[in-house]
Amino acid sequence: MSVAIGILLAFVAMLCWGFGDFLIQKTTRKDGDWETMWAITALSTIILTPFLYKDLIQLFTQQFNTIALLLISSIVLLVAGLLDFEALKQGKLAVVEPLWSLEVIVSVLLGIFVAGEFLSQKQLILIGSLITGLFLVSLRSYHASKRSILEKGTIIAVLAALTMGIVNYLTGITARKTGALLTIWFLHLVIFIIATAYITYNGKAAQLKKHIYKQKTKLFFMSILDNSAWVAFAFAMTLAPISITVALSESYIIIAVLLGMYVNKEFLRRHQKIGLFIAIISAISLAAITI
Repeated sequence: MSVAIGILLAFVAMLCWGFGDFLIQKTTRKDGDWETMWAITALSTIILTPFLYKDLIQLFTQQFNTIALLLISSIVLLVAGLLDFEALKQGKLAVVEPLWSLEVIVSVLLGIFVAGEFLSQKQLILIGSLITGLFLVSLRSYHASKRSILEKGTIIAVLAALTMGIVNYLTGITARKTGALLTIWFLHLVIFIIATAYITYNGKAAQLKKHIYKQKTKLFFMSILDNSAWVAFAFAMTLAPISITVALSESYIIIAVLLGMYVNKEFLRRHQKIGLFIAIISAISLAAITI
């Protein structure tokens, strides 16, 4: 029963991330990466703190290794988040999102070499198919003579996916050690403090206040969706295997790509659509056989 609940929560994370990334793209293009990061982590810090006041004492009684793991996870998440936001700001939603399927590959590889998980031949074939699809969707043109054959934001999106794959694994480990809510709260608290310091140091506090006042509704829903996804994801990690949770939640790319194509009216060339189809089918199939 607990595994079934974990799978359900993975689907909740999928839905929230799909619509959340759509709003994050609009916010980063208007307000920038750091302000978007601040808004998301500020809300989670405020909302989750009342539910964790009893657990905070327990947090400081944890072994040094656990605290160090939480701090490392926070920094890695900050880097991954900034790369994610920058990729969304520069690139097309329909191109950037499929590239983030690489998170599944990174998480699976960590599962193999760190946790000793076994990868079947079918999974290897689907991973190869996924990489092929991602390569096609990221190409702007077949011709190397073009000024740039890669879609804008592609390289950043790949770096973001590789980093976020590590974050997924670290989130699963820390959530099992300290609890799902406490893990997300701690990670976001550290990022909130760093983001506040960065914005203040660069003299953008007044600008941030102005943006919050003008766009409070959009920022609120964006933050709620993203934080709901992370909380659901962290709880799912404690109930179901990490590989299954990552594979299922990663299906959010389908929602985000469809929003990019049909709401943002983003144009994809024929080979990119073929690559998109291959990537999505491969990701879904990988998730299905992993279960």
